[in-house]
Amino acid sequence: MASEVVQDNSGGDERPQISNSAAANVGEEVEELKLLQDAVYALPTYAVKDFFSLGACARCIFRLFGLCQKISSFPSLPTATMNAMLEKNVLGRDRDDNCSGSAERKDSGSQQLSSQTFVLEHAVCRICLGILDYVYHDEKEILVKKDSAYEFARIVAESVKQEHPQIDSFSLEVSLPPVVMDNEQVVRSFMRKKYGSEHWFLQKTLTDCISIKDALKLSILDTLEKLLGTKSNLSTFRIRLTYETSEESRRKPDNEEIDGCKRRKTNMLYTADEKQASETSGSKNFAEHENKQYECTEGFAKDLEGHGSDYLKFQLEKESQPFGLVFLCYRCPIYIGGRYLKYSRNVSQTCWMIEDERMGEASVEEIIGGSILPLCQGDGYKFHAAGREDIDVRMLGTGRPFLVEVQNAHQVPSEELIKEMEMKINSQENKLVGVKNLKILDNKGWALMREGEAEKQKQYAALVWISRPFNDDDSKTLSSLQEMQILQKTPIRVLHRRSPLEREKVIHWMKVEKIAGSCQYFLLHLCTQMPIIDEPRHGMDCH
Repeated sequence: MASEVVQDNSGGDERPQISNSAAANVGEEVEELKLLQDAVYALPTYAVKDFFSLGACARCIFRLFGLCQKISSFPSLPTATMNAMLEKNVLGRDRDDNCSGSAERKDSGSQQLSSQTFVLEHAVCRICLGILDYVYHDEKEILVKKDSAYEFARIVAESVKQEHPQIDSFSLEVSLPPVVMDNEQVVRSFMRKKYGSEHWFLQKTLTDCISIKDALKLSILDTLEKLLGTKSNLSTFRIRLTYETSEESRRKPDNEEIDGCKRRKTNMLYTADEKQASETSGSKNFAEHENKQYECTEGFAKDLEGHGSDYLKFQLEKESQPFGLVFLCYRCPIYIGGRYLKYSRNVSQTCWMIEDERMGEASVEEIIGGSILPLCQGDGYKFHAAGREDIDVRMLGTGRPFLVEVQNAHQVPSEELIKEMEMKINSQENKLVGVKNLKILDNKGWALMREGEAEKQKQYAALVWISRPFNDDDSKTLSSLQEMQILQKTPIRVLHRRSPLEREKVIHWMKVEKIAGSCQYFLLHLCTQMPIIDEPRHGMDCH
């Protein structure tokens, strides 16, 4: 709370007083809390009792009655206070109904007792299974309970800061087991069946009743933004929360990877399977469950009609234990790309090992990727290039487009650092590899890889020897050949992975460059359909 020091003119002493702006904020918060209390008190008592008897938690009841937005304004509001609000609704309204008679008061008292008994006896909400009460099992299978949305958000924020001290934005993702979706479906069907003709229900409609997943996000998002000092948006930095049953946790392998990043344990459990675009779980189980939701809901409605609320309780008691919480914070891959030049005839494009023996003295992948990875402090990298050349073929001219995909980068380098890295690679003593136009690219950076493909042409230079002296007529003949159709056989070196076929290709043009002092050697420059050959042949240089 902000405060300022004011001078007391009468005695000259200084004392702290609440500033006008702080006092206004406090006044607004008190007013908002009063409005929330009034909204809770206005809820239909019989419906609140129904949900208490079903085993619903306070936050689920608020959610089902469309009060989630109001509740999210008070992230520090303890669970006990919310229970007290609902208790006031039930007990206070019952006292207002004293004129109903002693028999009704006695029956009302038994319902009050059942609501209080629920708070004491049920360790977990029968609908959200502890998700909105911030109850979960940690990695040691110890039951953890946070008393407010703020306390839960603080645990998440602390775990994020341990892994990634500096982030400029984040995206929050949540994934829930199918049983939670089942519970939501049956409860909504129950509400339609029992309260469908009620005035308050028709006013609110089920569109005001947001899902458990959205309610969890809404409850902690603002607090996370404040604790992390940044905004939530469609960021490449993801915070994922997944709730899993014990059976699902046992089925998952320890080395599972998410978008190229290995799952990482923190003070909480980790990972999820939700995609930002769809806002739904990506698991096959959920996809299958979603396809059957309508049929299940229809079947439940018939059973509910035949058996009443007892059948609803039976459905909600299929799962009664809190979930394990799985947590992962990671950055989506960042791409750093440009064009590489290869000056040595003893450098492969990627690391080439035969029977544990290295072929060549180095690789383009290791020289470039090994320089970029420490700069980004990533977990790993992948090297991508637009085509490839043999180990003894140089890459000259404008160079070959490439991308380095850095996984879970803890630091996104600035343009200045990228330029320094380019200079560092180009100034290496051995001069095996060079880079140009190095920069950070977004997902559209893959267009860089297709620059050559867009033109459908590639130029090569080959040193040619013939058994007789090369003359001017030979030069004119070669230079006159344009758009020449040829049949290219699958190169022997790739027969193990490509079919032995003849493929039609085009040589667009050829030019001859004579070599001084030699009548049987010359340089042949070719412009070909890309690719004229799977990889440049030995003795060629790429331009």
